[in-house]
Amino acid sequence: MPADPAALPEERTAGGLQRRGRPASLAGAAVRGARKGRDGVRSALGVIADRIIATAPRIPVRDLATLRAHFPGLTPEELADKLVAGACAGTATVGAGVGAAAMLPVPPALPAELAAEVAGVASVEIKLIAELHEVYGLRPAGNRTQRATAYLTSWTQERGIDIAKPASLNIALGGQMRRELRQQIMKRTLRNLPNLTPFLVGAAVGAFLNRRDTRRLADKIRTDLRRRQTPWDALPAPTGQPRADASAETSRSGSRVDR
Repeated sequence: MPADPAALPEERTAGGLQRRGRPASLAGAAVRGARKGRDGVRSALGVIADRIIATAPRIPVRDLATLRAHFPGLTPEELADKLVAGACAGTATVGAGVGAAAMLPVPPALPAELAAEVAGVASVEIKLIAELHEVYGLRPAGNRTQRATAYLTSWTQERGIDIAKPASLNIALGGQMRRELRQQIMKRTLRNLPNLTPFLVGAAVGAFLNRRDTRRLADKIRTDLRRRQTPWDALPAPTGQPRADASAETSRSGSRVDR
């Protein structure tokens, strides 16, 4: 093969041509590696999103009557404070577990640990959002699965559900919502990465970050719900339960309901 007359003398040899091609090969490998890593992240986020979507309808949610029985004598705001404190403690525990695992001499598969943390925190926060809607008298219409979809949407968008707008309740788990969920999971994952970074890991750091983020989310949701709050005395009586005044009348008369 004739040498390139425009090339410098040291570049006219086969070795020179090989050296010139090496940077281009390295750059191409870097681009391919970045593309492969990006595709891997997207795939992992898709798996986490599917897990959260499948778990949401199975998250146990206490209705208002149960919450008031568990926390008697509290006002709506006091009850909401209790729920937020409990959820913050729950997500802090999840974060502490992952932070402690990252400090082990031989850490486990950190991507799997991080995925478990995202899914675990999501479950705690979706439950919190559902019960806050109960406290503020704003339970969305529909069956359990439909309400779970609405709460999942509230979690991805970080805002309360407007039950006065049917369009906000009839959101199917289609492409748009899945994209929003993936975006939310990406944000959550990026926020949690410091838990797994050398010199920043630790149970205390993981607990602090999750507690802070859960409280911030709760503040946003409560701000939305307060604007549309329905007082407890204006809510319809739960199905299958006697009204309070009827129960009082039964008690005074000494009669029994089952007679």
